[in-house]
Parts: sequence; structure tokens; C-alpha cells
Amino acid sequence: MERVALVTGGTGFVGSNLCRKLVQVGWTVHIIAIPNDNYSLLNDIKERITIHIHDERPSCMDSIMANTKPDIVFHLASLFLSQHTSNDIERLIVSNVLFGTQLLDAMTAQGITKIVNTGTSWQHYENKPYSPVNLYAATKQAFEDIMQYYVEVERISAITLKLFDTYGPGDPRPKLMNLLLNTAHTGQLLLMSPGAQFIDLVHVDDVVNAYLMASDYLYMRANCGHDVFAVTTGQFVSLKNFVALFEKAAHKKLNIKWDARPYRSREVMNPWEEGKCLPGWQPSVSLKDGVAELIDMFRKKEECDF
Repeated sequence: MERVALVTGGTGFVGSNLCRKLVQVGWTVHIIAIPNDNYSLLNDIKERITIHIHDERPSCMDSIMANTKPDIVFHLASLFLSQHTSNDIERLIVSNVLFGTQLLDAMTAQGITKIVNTGTSWQHYENKPYSPVNLYAATKQAFEDIMQYYVEVERISAITLKLFDTYGPGDPRPKLMNLLLNTAHTGQLLLMSPGAQFIDLVHVDDVVNAYLMASDYLYMRANCGHDVFAVTTGQFVSLKNFVALFEKAAHKKLNIKWDARPYRSREVMNPWEEGKCLPGWQPSVSLKDGVAELIDMFRKKEECDF
């Protein structure tokens, strides 16, 4: 029987890759978008999914849920800000707390009981059970706490996947991998911190696989509840060593000045190690292979050889 998915955050990097995979394996896919959203990451599958526009009204969310009747909700939508100003507070709360709460309430009204939620390893600064790195991480925890009410009272069955750093082909975000690719291409100086912090980079294919396995896990589980799993390779590498790995794969020394930037406030020097992975899930793309793939794709796209 064909399954129906409702995906929030489907226009983002991880979300668009999840939608693409769901379509490939035969799901009917609906996404919730916001007015003036950018659909460029969905261009190749836009005709095979249904897009619903949410205007922030609870009645709009109720209508979307009633019209789609999904078997499962994949909740990836969020506003990520590594640092915030006072002007960002309302947007963080609306995007990361209010929107998700409306989603849960609409689910219960329509008898939809299964959700795969997205958290962050940044909810666990210095490996603590809960210590938010920033306000963004605090809002992710706030939503989990609200979701617990729906789990206990409304019998929602939930899984939260806590993500680490993600990367892969077609990523438009100005994150580390793209910074290094552009630096290799242009030769421009890149100012970096001392580089002693450890990072965990998980390929988007492995992340998407975790979401699909989480949905299967929910179907196998007979009762309601909320399980939390880490989507981590467990193979942490220092920033300096990662740059060295990149340089070796690119056959080029990058123009980087170390110690040119201070560490951020509450810099994550060591990633969260206490989370357990989803049963049966393990990463399949090594960091070495993932980096080599991106370098090769970048060279072909830019028609360059650095």
C-alpha cells in the first residue's frame, strides 16, 4: 500500500533530499511551504509532489492536515541561527516552536499519530543531558518538551533525530564544505579559528536514510512514545585535520590563516557523544569518499582543475 508523507522543511537541503528519496521509493509526498519560499532544490521533482502554502493561521494548518491525511509527518522545518539578536527572537519562536505546535495539534485533530522530528546535537553542550549551545538549540528543546504533552495525552508516536553537521551534493548553504571549495577555486584568503574543535560531518544520503528507517521504526512500534536518536558517524575529526584531508583530496594547499578568528561563545569543541543511533542505521559514505565526490562535482561544474 502506498504511503503518504507530509514534509515540513522540504525546500531546504536535507528536506529536499528526503522528498526526492521518498518519491523514488514510491511515497506520495506533500510538503508544507511558506509564502515566497524558494523551490529551486525541488526543481527535478516539483511535478511529482504537492505543495501546500501555510499562512501561519492554525486553521490553515488544520486544512492542510485534513486534505493530505498523511501516514506520517516528517518535521524538518526550522530557523537556524548560530547567534541571534533581539530582533530574531520572535522569528525563532514562531518557526521552531509555534509552527511545530500547530502541526501537532492539527495531527491530533485528524487522527494522525506518527511524526519524525528533527533536533540538533547542539542541545547537548559539553555532553550534558541538556545544555543549549545557543537560542536556536533552546527552541528545539522547547518544542520537544511541548511534543511530550502530545505523546502522553494525545497518543502521538514520535522519533526525534538529532543531526550533526550535514553535507553533500547540491548544498547551497554557506557552510564549511562550500567555503573550502570556493577557497580552493579562487585562492582567496580564508580566516579561521585555531582549528582545534572536533566536528562530525554526515553525508546527506546517510541522513535521509535515517529518516526512512525512523519511519519504519514507528510502524513497527506498537505503542506511542518518544524516542531520541543521534545521526552521527561517531568518527570525529578536528577542523585542522579535516582541512588537511580536504587538501589531500584536492591536491592543493589552501590559503588559510589559522588563529585569525577567536572561537565563538560556547564553541562546540567536542561533539555530543552520548546519543544512541537508530537500531540498524549506520553511515555508509566515508568522509574521504564524500569529500572526493564533492571536489569532483565542483571541478566539473566550474570546469576548473585546482
